[in-house]
Amino acid sequence: MEAVLSSTIQAIGTMLGLAFLGIGIGIGIMASRVAEAVGRNPETKQDVVHSIMTIMIVTTVFLLFLFAFVFFLLFFNPLLG
Repeated sequence: MEAVLSSTIQAIGTMLGLAFLGIGIGIGIMASRVAEAVGRNPETKQDVVHSIMTIMIVTTVFLLFLFAFVFFLLFFNPLLG
């Protein structure tokens, strides 16, 4: 039982770490592309920022789903029997 619980905790840490790493890299790349696009064509700033905010909201919702899954694994672990 302790082995299953420790493996679950390790998997949760790995999932959260990789999720935050991926989101950080993705937002950094996206922000650099936004700055590049607005620098080339400043009058489209409103449309570009609106699109990026929509993408970031969807990304945040997926991150919240990940947190829900993590709490499900922590408190209602189906592997503990």
